[in-house]
Amino acid sequence: METVTLWRPTGPEELALVEASGWRAWPPRLPDQPIFYPVLNEAYALMIARDWNVPASGIGYVTRFEVERGFVARYPVRQVGGRDILELWVPAEELELFNRHLVGRIEVVHEFRADPAAAG
Repeated sequence: METVTLWRPTGPEELALVEASGWRAWPPRLPDQPIFYPVLNEAYALMIARDWNVPASGIGYVTRFEVERGFVARYPVRQVGGRDILELWVPAEELELFNRHLVGRIEVVHEFRADPAAAG
């Protein structure tokens, strides 16, 4: 089975729910989150984790995971900024189905923490 690698920047609350799933599923979206958006490249995920998640919660993670290529092709790639700012938009109501097509475990591959010296 062919897979595609996706990345997801995340904060500590979402990561705790992923861990609770045995590293095998993304948690349901909150009511104000109609879309689950994994990203297509590591550099973009790093930028979000560092520049958005750390200021919001003091820590940001980048995760990596595999999805069945044939399944994920149903979601169009969205360019949401520059040439390499690419996401898939998975409707929240399809996230359970999306999770069934993950291959292997969700892995944490990077972690960023707020610099305590900068907070002073």
